[in-house]
Amino acid sequence: MYFLTFFQLKMSRIITPFLHLRCSPFFSNPRLFSSSTFLLSSISKEEGSQPLIKQEFHLDGKVARLVLNCPRRRNALSLDLMEGLRKQLKELDNNMKIRTIIIASEGNVFSAGHDLNELTAESGPSSHKRVFNKCVELMETLQNISLPVIAEVDGLVTAAATQLVGSCDIVAATKRSTFSCPGIKIGLFCNTPGIALARNLPRKLAMDMLLTAREITAQEALNFGLISRLVEDGKAKEEVLAISEEICKYSRHICDLGKAFFYTQIEQNIATANRQGATVMCNNLKLPDAKEGISAFLQKRKPKWVE
Repeated sequence: MYFLTFFQLKMSRIITPFLHLRCSPFFSNPRLFSSSTFLLSSISKEEGSQPLIKQEFHLDGKVARLVLNCPRRRNALSLDLMEGLRKQLKELDNNMKIRTIIIASEGNVFSAGHDLNELTAESGPSSHKRVFNKCVELMETLQNISLPVIAEVDGLVTAAATQLVGSCDIVAATKRSTFSCPGIKIGLFCNTPGIALARNLPRKLAMDMLLTAREITAQEALNFGLISRLVEDGKAKEEVLAISEEICKYSRHICDLGKAFFYTQIEQNIATANRQGATVMCNNLKLPDAKEGISAFLQKRKPKWVE
């Protein structure tokens, strides 16, 4: 079955392609492929025996890397893929050994957004509702789970995929990566991707992307705040593992508390955020890891966090 995405539409005779992307190079750094790295099959299957999402573990099992594995379909965010990703995020969040989750992809397209075959008139309103409700569940899960979620972007990102990237906590992207919301070209305004754009980018730029299908470079995405770090082509995996390694040095309990409050206070007025922030700081000080961290600092030693 042929899966139609925004990427394929852009590559058609009707819509001119924005960019020709090269295939991602093989990562040769031995640290990234040490004995602590191994693969597991995911619960979601593509055609044949290939998983929709490959699951890897790095850094002695502390870092989970979820790889979107539908390159022939431009890693389209189909119902099955979104549900598989959401379930794996929830399961990993319940594993106290895991410290960070990385979302990556196979091929030179990070993701081309929704599978448009699931959004045709023939599929019907009830099917459309399922797609967007599932998308909402996935985006909320990214920010509601306690673990930091890091996007590893190396290629083209369009439509709902920009919402996915914008909903992650940290984003590292290669210089060749691009970001766009071209739905306006096919009569489908990128309303839901616009939610993430409006919360990550200046409003005028967000509206420019939504109204004109403007594609921005990774450098522009960094300048305006859609991504956290810009790396050389082929270095995204190395960068996100380095970020994860840094996070692994710190207390999971404190990171959990901090992430939860960060997203809570964003939607509050500043007076409410300040008052609640003071309460959270006091609660933070009651935690064993806070007591240990302060004692270790004063005693000039490394802290020993509660596992």
